Amino acid sequence: MALVRGGWLWRQSSILRRWKRNWFALWLDGTLGYYHDETAQDEEDRVLIQFNVRDIKIGQECRDVQPPEGRSRDGLLTVNLREGSRLHLCAETKDDAIAWKTALLEANSTPVRVYSPYQDYYEVVPPNAHEATYIRSYYGPYAGKAAATRRKSCGKRNVIIGRENIANGIK
Repeated sequence: MALVRGGWLWRQSSILRRWKRNWFALWLDGTLGYYHDETAQDEEDRVLIQFNVRDIKIGQECRDVQPPEGRSRDGLLTVNLREGSRLHLCAETKDDAIAWKTALLEANSTPVRVYSPYQDYYEVVPPNAHEATYIRSYYGPYAGKAAATRRKSCGKRNVIIGRENIANGIK
């Protein structure tokens, strides 16, 4: 799956409420994974973001959480999920926090259709969807040149083949 955004963030653990630095990767399929390092090999956990985020607060809006020692409150993010859980994160800067909020909100609302040459149809479009991203897997030396964002998986690359505004039928 293609990588939408990746970077280091601080994450507050759910039980002991301690801050831990993890590499976060937001994938095109709407999942947010966090890892021990930027190789994204050893996944600690994965959170489904797509259609699951109730709201995201940043900076001074995050009143019920304290930032990690030596970090500014401006970098805080609180992701409130529909099932009632919260994900407390802290970015290095306010700009990083805003960029993560924007990426997470877009991942929450944009459906992804994975193209399969063996199927003649795509999934049903959710009623609140306005855009969809279509991707297909591609093997070969030029896979990385077709799309700037990709995730390595056994030499296989996912290539964005089109974006469509579903409401207007515009490609």
